[in-house]
Amino acid sequence: MKKLFILLFCVHLCAWSYAQTSSSSLRIKVDLTKKTGDMRPIWAWFGADEPNYAYMKDGKKLLTELSQLSPVPVYFRAHNMLTSGHDTLTMKWGSTNVYTEDANGKPIYDWTIVDKIFDTYLQRGIKPLAQFSFMPEALSIKPQPYEHHWNPDKTYNQIYTGWTYPPKDYQKWADLVYAWVKHSVEKYGKAEVESWYWELWNEPNIGYWSGTVEEYCKLYDYTAQAAKKALPSIRLGGPETTGPSWDKAATFLKTFLTHCVSGKNYATGKIGSPIDFITFHAKGSPKMVNGHVQMNLGTQLRDISEGFRIVASYPTLKHLPIIIGESDPEGCAACGLKTNPQNAYRNGTMYSSYTAAAFARKYALADYYKVNLLGAVSWSFEFENQPYFYGFRDLATNGIDKPVLNVFRMYGLMSGSRVEVSGDLAYAFTAVRDSSVRKAADINALATKDSHAAAVMLWNYHDDDLPAEAAHIALSIKGLPSKQVKISHYRIDHENSNAYEAWKKMGSPQNPSEEQIRLLEKTGQLTLLTSPSYAPTPTGVLNLPITLPRQGVSLIRLDWKD
Repeated sequence: MKKLFILLFCVHLCAWSYAQTSSSSLRIKVDLTKKTGDMRPIWAWFGADEPNYAYMKDGKKLLTELSQLSPVPVYFRAHNMLTSGHDTLTMKWGSTNVYTEDANGKPIYDWTIVDKIFDTYLQRGIKPLAQFSFMPEALSIKPQPYEHHWNPDKTYNQIYTGWTYPPKDYQKWADLVYAWVKHSVEKYGKAEVESWYWELWNEPNIGYWSGTVEEYCKLYDYTAQAAKKALPSIRLGGPETTGPSWDKAATFLKTFLTHCVSGKNYATGKIGSPIDFITFHAKGSPKMVNGHVQMNLGTQLRDISEGFRIVASYPTLKHLPIIIGESDPEGCAACGLKTNPQNAYRNGTMYSSYTAAAFARKYALADYYKVNLLGAVSWSFEFENQPYFYGFRDLATNGIDKPVLNVFRMYGLMSGSRVEVSGDLAYAFTAVRDSSVRKAADINALATKDSHAAAVMLWNYHDDDLPAEAAHIALSIKGLPSKQVKISHYRIDHENSNAYEAWKKMGSPQNPSEEQIRLLEKTGQLTLLTSPSYAPTPTGVLNLPITLPRQGVSLIRLDWKD
């Protein structure tokens, strides 16, 4: 009977295979025997302007969910870690009041709020990408006005106030850096703090830094000397510039890297400055075209490509880890739909399919330039006490997960090595980088193999958010080491893993009932398209027909025993 079953199954597959190789189907082939690189968890990095949201109700809930994405540690990057004041609810703002001075100008350190933020991370197994920013009021050379009162209806440049300026005393700044690192070691232990990453500032080539590039290099030198004094094994990097495809950003990045290699150190008088990893940003550029949103994945990939090229051009630095400190479809997480209608992509499956396609190309670009890509921070967290699905670039709204968060859950199911994907693919990574996705849809895959599992993520992405027919994919996976596999098919689309569509079907309530909230929380989770099933693979090959809607993402997870 067993032989008969296998024979009938093979006949069925042959018949299906013949039907699916027609012109209406795309062939995607995965070869588990051909490794292309390690599946590093570059996706497991997140961040936000507002550090104090971490210990609020919905912030705690979302951090818990992020920590549960996979067994690997998640890192979190936040601005305003040294900003003065106690306002915790303003967008693009936060404060810890770490540093003040008495009447005689003597520093006073208060770690209460900083510790509260980091305690919230560490209690969930999340590690900080700790940022020395921004300038405390008592240290700024031009402190007033200090706190901004920005909202999404105001001009963005209004945020740049007294916290953007260099210190009036570089040694006092260095003493603050030393004290924070020393305190962290004493509180959390040397081994724990050694596992963190520390950086200086954010986007110092634009309004976030009101000093010159030379003054930034000076601040970095003083920061590095103090941090290494407190903990010689600390991992410190920078400069977190905006996208390197912009000439001014590239010039700033190169000036800083050259300073680290051969410049005179402002703090020590020696040549060079220690750097343990390199950071820059990469953003896309959506716009409205004939009444619909048109994304621009190519713009983001060109930032990444140029950043990698610059790093690879420094022989003594090209081996260093790279963290893309903000890696997103566009630039302002807190800018809503009222003034930025192109941000309508954020609530639904456009955001999730873009994210799937983008991360796959980050791996490919790192392979191409032979650089050490460690992480790519999604600058998307949550905004406390805001309307439901208000169009912010966030992962959850009032504790309800958006479809994009489920892409990261899918990535959490992928481990081991990346393996070869081929077939009827319209775009190589270079084509997406150079031209974005404006003609045929980008129907492609990223695949991995571990000791007892394999996974294939497939997406049907297009820059233009317009209706289109679903793609019919003939997926072939070969190189399976077992004669039987368990198949689990996860899906993000209009109907699955999509709390936004469920919310709209409810009538878009801004005061949902407890029953509605429970339903939204459930529909916001990553769900299976069908029940798990088992399939015989006597030849080490599995063929699967996949129908994938436009802007949909599928994750095929295969598990087996020895």
